[in-house]
This record gives sequence, structure tokens and C-alpha cells, in this order.
Amino acid sequence: MDFSLSEQQQKWYDAAVRFARDELVDAESVAREQRGEFWREGYQRCGRFGILGLPIPSGYGGQGTDIPTAVAAMEGLGYGCPDTGLIFALNASLWTTTMPILTFGTEAQKARYLPRLCDGRSFGANGASEPEAGSDIFSMTTRAVRRGDRWVLNGRKVWITGGPIADVFLCFATTDPSKGVLGITAFLINRDTPGFHVVREISKLGMRTAPMGELVFEDCELPAESLLGREGRGARIFNAALEWERGAILASVVGTMRRQLDRCIQQARTRKQFGQPIGKFQSVSNRIVDMMTRLETSRWMIQRYAWLKQEGKDATIAASMAKLHVSECFVQNSLDAVRIFGASGYSVEGGLERDVRDSVGGVLFSGTNDIQRNIIAQHLRL
Repeated sequence: MDFSLSEQQQKWYDAAVRFARDELVDAESVAREQRGEFWREGYQRCGRFGILGLPIPSGYGGQGTDIPTAVAAMEGLGYGCPDTGLIFALNASLWTTTMPILTFGTEAQKARYLPRLCDGRSFGANGASEPEAGSDIFSMTTRAVRRGDRWVLNGRKVWITGGPIADVFLCFATTDPSKGVLGITAFLINRDTPGFHVVREISKLGMRTAPMGELVFEDCELPAESLLGREGRGARIFNAALEWERGAILASVVGTMRRQLDRCIQQARTRKQFGQPIGKFQSVSNRIVDMMTRLETSRWMIQRYAWLKQEGKDATIAASMAKLHVSECFVQNSLDAVRIFGASGYSVEGGLERDVRDSVGGVLFSGTNDIQRNIIAQHLRL
């Protein structure tokens, strides 16, 4: 099957690389990462460029591209921009908030939220995980109770990407614990809603420029129009959002791995030891070959997922396999890049140690890689 880029996909890929290099690379990048600071201006630049709404119809402020074109552009963004946290954050907003609103929202909800999410005026966050409901997500205890024509939420959410800086939240609560999965309902919540609080920002190993936070609902009253989809059908919305995230959010990582590979090839050709380029040593050349192999297989898996989505085919297992494979490859390629550069790769100024720290999160978010293996094993009826 030929997954080479179409003319439109190549156009967006090239444009994203140029945009990232021109608009998302500056002298403050290292300092922001050390401070754990989200670059709002960079996010807004991405909105003006159009990448935040790539798969969203133009009538709602997007570009109206297909999913394969969107992931091609994200790959280009990852190649051109070293701020992995910023790119991860904007992908999380797109795939776990914007896309569910497009798919499950009413016309009023789409008109209200999508234009602002597409142009960068708003950032979206998805609130599902809880202190005791991570992998076992549908054991959530956040409760939504109907009072007249309103809903009242009480509970807590944690590990929320973008929580400290988001403007709109897609959150999940149980309306009837006795119904289990069928009791889960989805709500759209504005940041300034009374009774809704971001109580802390969570420090972490990597992805420091993608803020993570904890949310609390204390008698948080929501109007009826805050309901996304039907009551008791939140699990369907959550699963759809998680599939988009698993299958597409690592497209930018493919671009990052390409950038790593290019740097390592250049280093192997120009860095000399014992009178010859280090690429002449088999231990170095073999490592670079392995990096390239992981890169190409990762690209294929992301593009296959995007093709399945575009064709309207079931992409559940493809998403889990892509998330599992690409995240593991990113960790290993980042470690190999550091080893090829040696001490300069270990230093902060080289930028490669940041890739190592950022890569670790990939094996955990969107369902840990152990959970992905369980999903794939169940598909095989094991």
C-alpha cells in the first residue's frame, strides 16, 4: 500500500516545516522549558497559521483537510519545532476536545466553541482521569446530578494536559453509578464556571511546556446546553477522543525523530575520532540504521491509522498499535541520539536530553503501553 504524501499533504508538510522554523524557534525556548512555561503566543501563532483546525470544516473556522493531511502537517511541525511540549499540547486540544465537539456537538455548541479553538483564542482540555480511575477510567467517581434543568457536578480530575491554561474543558462524570459505563456523561465547561477550579499545576519529568493540572468540582452548576451528546453516552465520546489521540497525537513525534536522525547522520559524518569520522565505526552506523528503521515503521503506522480513519474503517487496533510502537521508538531513538553525540548530547544546550525526557511521557499518556498491549491482545482473543 502506497502511503507517500499526496500533493496537498506535501504542501502542508512543507508549509508546517517552514512555519515552525520561522515562527516557533526562538532564543527563549530553553528558558521556557526550564521554567515549565506554556508559550501562549506560539500557540496563537499556530492558530493563525491554521494548523489548530486542519481537519475542521471551513464553516467552523478550520481548514477542511482530511486526517492524512492533518497528520502530515503535524509531522512537519515536529520536524521544524523543538518545543515538543507545545506541539503535544496543541495536539491534545485538537484531538481530545475540538474533534469530539465537531463529531458529537450540537450546531450551537460547534458554532460557539470551534472557531475559537481553531484560531487559537481558546485552548481545550479533556478531563477524564481521576486519582483512583486512571487505566480503569470508567470507575470514575465524579458525580453529575440533575437539578431541574441544570446539572451539578462534584468530584476531582487529575493528570489533565493543558488544565492550568485551558479555556474550555470536556469533562466526564457519572450520572448513575449503578449503570457503570452506561452512566458516564460528557459535559463542556468554561474555565470561569462557578464551582470549577484548577487547584494545582503538576511538575513532571518532561513535556514541561505542556502544563498538567488537577481539577476540582464543588457544586459546579451547568446549564442543560453544557451536555455534549446524550446523557449516559459519554463513554462513546471518550473512546472516540482517545482513539484520535492514540492514533494521531504522535504524528509530530515522527517529525522529531526525523530531525534527530538528520542530526545524527551529520554528526557521524563530521565528528572525527582516531583519525576518521565516527560513522565509520560499526557501533555508531548500526545505531543510526536502527534509528532510521524505527522512524520509517513509525511513519507507516501513523499514516495507516490516518488512512483507515479517512476510509471510514475501524481504526481502534491501528490506533493502539501506532501509539505503542511510535512511543517506544521515540524513547529508544532519543537515547541513541544522546549516545551518538556523547557529552554534548547529555548537555542541556544540545537539546537532545530534552527529547529523552519528553519521550518518556509517550509510554504513559492516552492509556499506558501495557494497556495498549491488553487491547491488542483482546483483539486477538487471547
